[in-house]
Amino acid sequence: MSSSFQNICSLPLSSDLFSQALHPSLPILSVGLSTGHVQSFKLPPVDDPPQDSAESSPEPPNGGQTNSILRRSSTASAASESGLGEIETAWRTKRHKSSCRCVAFSPDGQILYSAGTDGLVKAALSETGQVVSKIAIPLDDGSVPRVLEIEAFSSIHSITPQTLLLSTDSSALHVYDLRSASTTSPALTITSKPSQTHHPHPDYVSSITSLPATQSKNPKQFVTTGGTTLAVTDLRRGLIVQSEDQEQELTSSVYIDGLKTGGTSQGRKIAIGGSDGVLTLWEKGVWDDQDERIVVDAQGAEIEQLAKVPENVLRQGQQKVVAAGLDDGRVRFVRLGANKVVKNWDVKHDDIEGVVGLGFDIGGRMVTGGGQTVNVWRLDTSQTVNGIAKRQNEDSDEAEEGREDEHSDQEDKTQPVKRRKRKRVKGKDRRGAANVVAFRGLE
Repeated sequence: MSSSFQNICSLPLSSDLFSQALHPSLPILSVGLSTGHVQSFKLPPVDDPPQDSAESSPEPPNGGQTNSILRRSSTASAASESGLGEIETAWRTKRHKSSCRCVAFSPDGQILYSAGTDGLVKAALSETGQVVSKIAIPLDDGSVPRVLEIEAFSSIHSITPQTLLLSTDSSALHVYDLRSASTTSPALTITSKPSQTHHPHPDYVSSITSLPATQSKNPKQFVTTGGTTLAVTDLRRGLIVQSEDQEQELTSSVYIDGLKTGGTSQGRKIAIGGSDGVLTLWEKGVWDDQDERIVVDAQGAEIEQLAKVPENVLRQGQQKVVAAGLDDGRVRFVRLGANKVVKNWDVKHDDIEGVVGLGFDIGGRMVTGGGQTVNVWRLDTSQTVNGIAKRQNEDSDEAEEGREDEHSDQEDKTQPVKRRKRKRVKGKDRRGAANVVAFRGLE
């Protein structure tokens, strides 16, 4: 089956991937591995980034001199117009004693946070990898009696440059005020006491998504999924609301705005991936229950990751497309509004491993990660008409729509909830992986 996204590079990793993060304004990919290593890669540079991303880019370091990541020859510049070039290792280090469960960039991209099963979060300069501060996860927040032991992280999210969210496998969600920790001084500062701790779900937090600020500059509210519920928490007021039990595990989330308005809908929704292969849409501000359901996979493959496809990639005006990474290694694309799967866009990250990481870099290239491989993809415009897949193959067929209705009407509500499989065992380390990988098509 042909796809509008073409694989342009496969990057081997030295061990299993647990987490990946893409820099918000530079072509940089960072990964956290099962061996505790954190590695940062320079993707090929891109020309003419989207206007909104260019405006939010941080000032160049070194007194205004161009960062070496963006310096390129005429050959590299020509290659970057097609998303081609070379991936190079910017830096690599053994950051945690055991596995690195999570990595995330600060909103300005200057800091890369990594969280390990050693109970530490380390903040490093994203350009060099130099650690500038640490956070030690509290052993016990006092709310639940239990044996004192180091807890593993389930997710990490930098909601503002001053606020970091950390969740653990015990369902704790810690809020840290970074203004008390140094991110510029060479001297390390270690803090362990969070400014707030919440338990928005009875199970661990599987995803965190910021809600855009309405009146203030920085976001104050965020959506979390955990177990079979969705919750909204405010940095000032704490837990605001928790949804009804959805009877299927909610595993991933992404915020979508600019949708069609009408009735009570303001065109702003949260898309939630489920363990049953169903994508649900939730109207912003109406959090008690889901608003719409879309069957992404009729066979019930779990939706492990979600990402919004950048509009500058699609060039579709008001149409919105969400990429869904499944636990069987596929990525499927859902066109919102019509609420249909764009069938001929399916891509296969791996035949065995699920999609652990999914996102789009500053140049609009899709990056998927899972197992010991990262794949980079670009949209093949020869497969599209004005950025839209050719009409005869664009949407899933009527049979799949029928399966969606059947699936919705005949759900067995007594069936045990499928629990997300999280890798905890340190993966087998493959030494000697290449540090420079050429993109296909570059002579």
